[in-house]
Amino acid sequence: MSTVFIKKTSPQTILKDYSYLLKNFPKPKNTPTIIKLNLSWTKFYPAVSTPPWHFEAVIKWLIRSGVDPKNIIPVENKTVVTKVKEGAKNHAWDKIARKYGVKIHYLTEEKYTKYKPKAKMLVLDKIFPDGILLPKLIMGKPLITLCTLKSHVFTTTTGSIKNYFGMLNTNRHHCHRYIHEAIIDLLKIQKELHPQITALMDGSVVGYGPGPRAMQWKNANLILGSTDEVALDSTAARIIGFDPQEIKYLNLGQKLKLGKADHEKITIKGIKKLPNLKVGFKKNTLASTGQKLIYNHLPESLEKALLQSFITPWSYFASNLYHDTYWYNFIGQKRKDKYMRSSWGRLFKSYHEHK
Repeated sequence: MSTVFIKKTSPQTILKDYSYLLKNFPKPKNTPTIIKLNLSWTKFYPAVSTPPWHFEAVIKWLIRSGVDPKNIIPVENKTVVTKVKEGAKNHAWDKIARKYGVKIHYLTEEKYTKYKPKAKMLVLDKIFPDGILLPKLIMGKPLITLCTLKSHVFTTTTGSIKNYFGMLNTNRHHCHRYIHEAIIDLLKIQKELHPQITALMDGSVVGYGPGPRAMQWKNANLILGSTDEVALDSTAARIIGFDPQEIKYLNLGQKLKLGKADHEKITIKGIKKLPNLKVGFKKNTLASTGQKLIYNHLPESLEKALLQSFITPWSYFASNLYHDTYWYNFIGQKRKDKYMRSSWGRLFKSYHEHK
């Protein structure tokens, strides 16, 4: 059996509630520890990226446990459509890091090294025949991965398992056709590289729809954690309204004995009944429809010509034009404004105003 810890929360009690949740995990040692942040959009939008209170709560827990701030190593990477330093500012991560004397390590500035996995890879060794590049900084250190409760256009749901995808270099979009297999390969690698893994999910609100960007949001008032990433992500899938057994990467994770996806093999602690928000996926956007067309229906040779050649920058431009210029301003802004008027939104604004 695997255990997933869940606690109901509120904007008024969120830091206290994280402190309570984290009592269920082994006390951290004063050793260099990686915190994997999650930046899915440079801009702020509810449920998309690690909220500031999530980051602050984990830093406070580590320091309270005796970990020197110099041993706390938050990391995050850019993608072909995000700017990591600007994203850290937009989500107040930079303010929190300065407040506690912690340095954020932007993986764009770190050295990468070729890693040869001990486990048999499903696809990564074929996608990257010249070697799987990972940051040298993360090797051999305990890992705390911070993710949010949301759906995803490629993987149906996304959480702690896929958050590690950001450790790869920026060519990781080459994996999208085989994304389920790729993130399970990375789960195998996680287990080889990190002596201890703690996965924490912020469910203050749930993001649903064609994530990780163009989503709707709904209050969930939950925080979750587990040392079994498959169990955590499977539990999150049930909360959103999906059957984990129908999600390929979760099935693969259980089949390969990397964790538990079957709810009968997962113990839920902290709440009496697992909520089902029944929000599901809803409908695709124009952008997500196009992405699915390329990866799921076009020949792989044509995909490589479009997305892995000298003409590839067209796709980055098109994505940013749609999401950052059109969708964010004409659709997302109204949804974001509603969030900002909510108690969670007011808490988010307070991090920029006072902390």
